[in-house]
Amino acid sequence: MTDTKVAIVDDDDLFRESLETNLLDAGFGVVTFPDGASALEYCASSEPLDLVLLDWKMPGLNGIEVLRQLRETGNEVPVIFLTVLSDQIYEEAALSSGAVDFVEKSRSFSILLRRVELILGGIKGSQLPEAVDSTTSDSEPPVLKLGRLDLNLKTSRAFWQNTSIPLSLTEFRMVHYLATHAGEDVRYRDLYDLVHGEGFVAGYGEDGYRTNVRTFIKRVRKKFRDIDDQFDAIENYPGFGYRWKDDALATTG
Repeated sequence: MTDTKVAIVDDDDLFRESLETNLLDAGFGVVTFPDGASALEYCASSEPLDLVLLDWKMPGLNGIEVLRQLRETGNEVPVIFLTVLSDQIYEEAALSSGAVDFVEKSRSFSILLRRVELILGGIKGSQLPEAVDSTTSDSEPPVLKLGRLDLNLKTSRAFWQNTSIPLSLTEFRMVHYLATHAGEDVRYRDLYDLVHGEGFVAGYGEDGYRTNVRTFIKRVRKKFRDIDDQFDAIENYPGFGYRWKDDALATTG
């Protein structure tokens, strides 16, 4: 696993060194940074990272600012926030800014390790559900045409009415799953499992994952509406999940 490189960005020297030791023992390659500026400099000039573990509260650039600068430069490295801030508003802000997870520092390393493994496993394809596997098969063309939606399954790029939609890999998986199950009610849990792996629990209480999914869908809708302000293909089924409308797949001409 040493070919997998994880970055730790945290101004707490003791926490950073302890986490580095644990990750090295688990077989990961690790680079560490005491502040956001040095992490951004590394990301701009070095080999791509596989994952970033990012502290929220740091002097200078805080974690949210670091994440936003990464995304503004087109860097889609998955980011997990590590923080002592437990209020749900912080989790929602992290996910809205493009993080894939939010973990309190009080959680044990075994829990963090499991989340890291699930996220890296999904990104590298080892745990992708068949419905959203980015590789193609004999029965599925490289570009899937679904009415006004085109999905390039090799590059994980989406197009709405021939205009590219800048979806992250996770967002692409969700759109792919919803659109290929058009007219069906898809549970929050099913969408969440696309990101973190089946059976994983996050957030507050047994249904905490719903906040995570809602944030992803909100961001997906906004990206489509930036292109088409009439976009309404994703419907909410209150208390259950979402569905992709059947008529959204009708070809307009």
